[in-house]
Amino acid sequence: MPSRSADRAPGRRVRVAIPTPLQSYTAGAAHVTVAVAADPPRLSDVLAALDAAYPGIRFRMVDEAGRVRPHVQVFVGGAIERDPAAPVPPGADVFIVGALSGG
Repeated sequence: MPSRSADRAPGRRVRVAIPTPLQSYTAGAAHVTVAVAADPPRLSDVLAALDAAYPGIRFRMVDEAGRVRPHVQVFVGGAIERDPAAPVPPGADVFIVGALSGG
């Protein structure tokens, strides 16, 4: 499913992979594209743009202090990233993954 209002907004476009447990926010879409006005964009800017297009999704990934939740892994351009201030290089995709645990 294509992104909603994010596709019409100005700014750099970033593709975000959405894990299955959060796809209820994106009407089942596994990948969405969001427009980020910041230049250069930071991970926090991408997550804010994602939340603007899909309200409520950011809170499932980021806590009240703005930190990535412990049960969530975020990859930027294939490298794990936990710092919301980390830059998102041109052409880099963002992958959100729910952490797995077991015994």
